Amino acid sequence: MKEIVFVSGKGGTGKTSLMAAFTSLAKNPVVADCDVDAADLFLLLQPQQQQPHSFVGGKQAHIEADLCLREGICQQVCRFDAVRRETDGRYLIDPFRCEGCGVCAYFCIHGAIRLVADQAGVWFSSQTRFGPMVHAHLEPGRENSGKLVTIVRQEAQRICQEKGRELLLVDGPPGIGCPAIASLVGAGLALAVTEPTVAAVHDLQRLLELVRQLKVRIALLINKWDINPIITTELEALAESQKLPLVGRISYHPSFTHAQREGKTIVEYGGPVADEIRQAWLSIIHEVEANGPEH
Repeated sequence: MKEIVFVSGKGGTGKTSLMAAFTSLAKNPVVADCDVDAADLFLLLQPQQQQPHSFVGGKQAHIEADLCLREGICQQVCRFDAVRRETDGRYLIDPFRCEGCGVCAYFCIHGAIRLVADQAGVWFSSQTRFGPMVHAHLEPGRENSGKLVTIVRQEAQRICQEKGRELLLVDGPPGIGCPAIASLVGAGLALAVTEPTVAAVHDLQRLLELVRQLKVRIALLINKWDINPIITTELEALAESQKLPLVGRISYHPSFTHAQREGKTIVEYGGPVADEIRQAWLSIIHEVEANGPEH
């Protein structure tokens, strides 16, 4: 099984739009949307949800009203200001502030506080017009998204093995945090999607450092290259100096937006940019196959 993880140093580079386009070109792929904090690949792939599963991210404190004597010790010891006192004297836990540390439960001598499992989201095993897809929905303000990324990715890998699929395409989270690390560990190829802006160049350099620490091969794709040809030249020089394969340059074109409005990938919609993406896909597959089998 070959695994390609699409990553970016920052959001807004067009990573997910390109990922969807490459999915339409791939042969019998399995898709994983690991950008669980802002999952939107479903907008283009339109999956038919088949198997929903609850995601428990951690635990949260819960006050048993019948046991609470309203002494307020819990509010005093909570460093996250997650315990609030109502006008009627009751104490409640703010679920958006609670970190599940358990300090309030430890100091409550009446045993009125217990830690309960927190359902932080849902993940799905679905079907798209291009093949199986695993994706998730994380509730607002919930944490442990790195854990959810791992679940989504491992399930997609399992489906690949079960169905005999040879290619796994992963839409990874942007940046260099825990979710991005969870999507990259052990991957066969990281495809960094960048754009010619000052912020993107800075964040790309941080991403390259992370990927090298994880010992993952990386290739570079420049999206919207023509909005700033000068910085594009800098990116190309960066790729050459660090011996990064440059698999393509994709032009900026309004057809991307037109395709998204119709719920299509840019390849399905057509146009000159679609031809650039087809050429880039051939280069990506060449990079994948150049290193032999992976899983």
